[in-house]
Amino acid sequence: MPLEALEIETGDAPRASVIVLHGLGADGHDFVPIVQELELAAAGPLRFVFPHAPMRPVTINAGYVMRAWYDILGNDLQRQEDEAGLRASQAEIEALIERERQRGIDASRIVLMGFSQGCAVSLLTGLRYPERLAGIVGLSGYLPLAASTAAERSAANADVPIFLAHGRLDPIVTFARGAASRDALRALGHDVEWHEYPMEHSVCLEEITDLSQWLTKVLK
Repeated sequence: MPLEALEIETGDAPRASVIVLHGLGADGHDFVPIVQELELAAAGPLRFVFPHAPMRPVTINAGYVMRAWYDILGNDLQRQEDEAGLRASQAEIEALIERERQRGIDASRIVLMGFSQGCAVSLLTGLRYPERLAGIVGLSGYLPLAASTAAERSAANADVPIFLAHGRLDPIVTFARGAASRDALRALGHDVEWHEYPMEHSVCLEEITDLSQWLTKVLK
């Protein structure tokens, strides 16, 4: 069964879908207010899907059970990765994409968007998805399983537009980690639009404006 999710449609007969993945410890409600601030009238009617991550113990938080797309094993996000958890969430998001397709939305009209952990899963899934997507949005996150990206990425999404944004003052996922992910993707030839802001691990008004413009461009 697909993950439980909230949905918002901006009009009748949506012509595109945006799947929005929240960060660690949050749930699908977290980004609803932010998405409602986006200016996307020019993109036509859209369906936003806000799935809830599964409940699981998170090692770095003393094993406390919370919503998480994968376990966080330690502070080194690159050397201590929960590959099994990441792959499981990839399969869950692929199932959501398939559900949108069964509802009449072509893969090329689907955007994957995520914040922090949700960013990681969006990049993981989108780059490997076998059919061309409309775009991938990564906010305040990083590229997971980076060493396997070149071998596993799909040729169909070699030119998929990618929007990455990060706070220069982020103490959770450091700015350097976000910038390194940007550089790794660009080194592989991916089309990355990069934005940085004077903020911490959050979302700011300027970012919402930039994201509105980018989403309108890829979904028109």
